[in-house]
Formats: sequence, structure tokens, C-alpha cells
Amino acid sequence: MEYYISKTIPGSLDSAIQKVSDVLKAEGFDSLTEIGLKATLKKKLDVYFYNYKILGACNPPFAYEALLAEDKIDTIWPCSVTVQE
Repeated sequence: MEYYISKTIPGSLDSAIQKVSDVLKAEGFDSLTEIGLKATLKKKLDVYFYNYKILGACNPPFAYEALLAEDKIDTIWPCSVTVQE
């Protein structure tokens, strides 16, 4: 069972991140966070990992509706999009 949707975007990691960010914005999502896993793992564990970025996104109208229905829903936020080489 897959728990994700996968797409291939030609180009560099930075251009892919820009394309993903543009699409998220066009769909009403705000970019909240960007985690560079490669740098984090190097700094914290001194291990090599390939270029891997996690983008945290939020759609304020959806977030508001969800919070009205369940005030603890934020424990499973943010929506994550992974961009990797």
C-alpha cells in the first residue's frame, strides 16, 4: 500500500523546489517550513545523505475548517511535500 504520490520533475533540486512551491501557492497553500535533511543529518549525526528537502505547507481555509471540527488536528500538521534527488 502506497501512502504517497510521486512525480518526477526534470531539472535541478532548486528548480524542482521552486516549481512545487509555485504549484502549492497556486492551490492556496502557504509554505511554512523547509527542512534540508542532508544538512541536518550531517550536522547532527555526521552522516552523508543525498539532497532531500521537506516542505511544510498549509492551506489556511482548510486549516481553519479542520480546527473547527477538531481542535487537536494540528498534531498531524503540517502537510509535507518531499523533494529529493
